[in-house]
Amino acid sequence: MRIIITAATIGEWMPVFVNMNTLYTGESQRLKVRFHQSGVGMLASAVSLTRLVSEEKPDLIIQAGIAGCFDSNMPLGKVVVVKEEILGDVGVEEDGKWKDLFDLKLEKSNYHPFEKRKLPNPWLSTYNLLKLPELTGITVNQISTQPSRIEQLKKKYGAVVESMEGAALHFICREANIPFIQIRAISNYIGERNKAHWKMKEAIEALNEVLVKYVDRLYKIK
Repeated sequence: MRIIITAATIGEWMPVFVNMNTLYTGESQRLKVRFHQSGVGMLASAVSLTRLVSEEKPDLIIQAGIAGCFDSNMPLGKVVVVKEEILGDVGVEEDGKWKDLFDLKLEKSNYHPFEKRKLPNPWLSTYNLLKLPELTGITVNQISTQPSRIEQLKKKYGAVVESMEGAALHFICREANIPFIQIRAISNYIGERNKAHWKMKEAIEALNEVLVKYVDRLYKIK
């Protein structure tokens, strides 16, 4: 089984690379793991992941990363999986309201790869092997900081976590029919710009601990 662990930055998977490099990329004949840096944001990720899918044709793509959270009751460092993605900033602000592609009738809500305006993961029931909490994600090119904008996104979409790359993964893998899972650790609450309150190190450590357990579980069942 060919698995690719992808992240926007090397720092998000570097700790787990050290742990897995010998076991799964060198000696195992049942499981081949490769690590991939997609770059930050939807544009870089879309180009990088499209090339990856067409050239490598993996059996499973694991997108790993940190994320901001809209829910202040969610503990920082919590590791979750994204069950569905939403495009959060493709559209127009008009008369104090946010109108996305579907509101503007530039895209049909159920036109592939979308389903009811979202990009769900149809392989989640198969690949959420650790039974991690399944949440709705929203992808943006500009991190949300303004209270009015944050409230707007929460009210319109009901997303719990925010990233800059998740929708690219969901869109491309749904188009290419490649199984995938998006695993993220909560590093901060959305709108909190005082990074002294963020838990980046703890989130990355928790994320990598889960990735090791996840790949080990895959190895045992495949």
